[in-house]
Amino acid sequence: MRASTTAAIACSILAGATSCGPAAVAPTPAAPTDIVGSWRAVLGSPGGQLPFTLVIRNEKTGLRAAAVTGAEEAPFSAVSINGREVSLDFAWYDSTIRAQVDPDGERLSGEWTKTVPKGLSRMPFEAFKGDDRRFLPPEERDAETGSNASVAGDWAVEFTDDSSTWLARGEFEQDGSQVTGTFMTPTGDYRFLEGSFEAGVLRLSTFDGGHAFLFQATQASDGSLDGDFWSRETYHATWTAHRIDEQTAVLSDDWALVGLTNDDGRFGFRLPDLEGRELSLEDPRFDGKVVLVDIFGSWCPNCNDNAPYLADWYRRYRERGLEIVGLAFEFTGDVERDREQVRRYAKRHGIEFQLLLAGVSDKKKAAEILPDLSAVVAYPTTVFMGRDGRVRKIHTGYAGPGTGEHHENLVAELEALIEELLAEPV
Repeated sequence: MRASTTAAIACSILAGATSCGPAAVAPTPAAPTDIVGSWRAVLGSPGGQLPFTLVIRNEKTGLRAAAVTGAEEAPFSAVSINGREVSLDFAWYDSTIRAQVDPDGERLSGEWTKTVPKGLSRMPFEAFKGDDRRFLPPEERDAETGSNASVAGDWAVEFTDDSSTWLARGEFEQDGSQVTGTFMTPTGDYRFLEGSFEAGVLRLSTFDGGHAFLFQATQASDGSLDGDFWSRETYHATWTAHRIDEQTAVLSDDWALVGLTNDDGRFGFRLPDLEGRELSLEDPRFDGKVVLVDIFGSWCPNCNDNAPYLADWYRRYRERGLEIVGLAFEFTGDVERDREQVRRYAKRHGIEFQLLLAGVSDKKKAAEILPDLSAVVAYPTTVFMGRDGRVRKIHTGYAGPGTGEHHENLVAELEALIEELLAEPV
């Protein structure tokens, strides 16, 4: 099963609060009803246009909006309009689009900003009403077009940036020139991707408020792919890919990437909750319980994919002895700001278990804060502990709903492990 055919567990645009502008604002040519509809939205990436579909709806509770990629609708938390100025917020990712509506109501122009570890990320933004295209037709290439008329199928992929090289698995579906799919790595996936394959050129993009990805590649005469990957306005990597069959293994075991540094199977921490009160696994609430420790960041899309399942498991299994505690590693190190982001994350996903503020998102520093782990390779990392307080398994990363059947299989595997641990005697 491919990414575009899986049942959509993606967010609905009905989620999240919406605020409209002050009621006293006089009607203008850019009144709220004028921006309702579907827009071809574009972020200005160093690699060229990074497109996504922007949908704005006028519902009984006010304006709602979503960024649409393939089967996913990523909801904005709020939409407001004041005169010609439109604000589209992703509060849980601390990001915002602010744009002006042209007098004819057919174009938005402005900027997307997002809080990142080194300050503020900025990308130019514009949108065109009623244009249902994603990528514009590519320019004709002088080079010979690859022999394969489709990129549908499975691919072994190698990414390279200035500091490292890593492997991934690409899985794509193609309908005409339209392509959907994703790249999977041992530490997570690159979300729902959508784009086109035309004239030997593959282009894919996604935008969910947290990540803005653009992939481009050309196909050689032997069918292989050679291209570039851009993230937001600063990051760049190159990548190559060749076809493989569905059974070919590419990725390492995500259960074997992280181990313990001690021989007695113990994992511990002492960290503050969102009110500043310290908590450790020695607290009586954990005695005789199965404990799941979620190492996450509110900024992390794969963590946001995982969170609804954690919240559901806690509600379903806590009476049988499951405890979950989340250790948040956030962007800025500003305690008040980071606490607020974690609170928004909890509210968005209906989380009732304990969340602690562990530190900043740097993986090396995170490993220093959690010295019982051999490393922190990815967010999320999930530590499973039995009723005896010993670690049974550690899972790195998370295959989100954009990976289709892989996601469904992982959710079933994690739930089976919880059931297995709960079945052990106290």
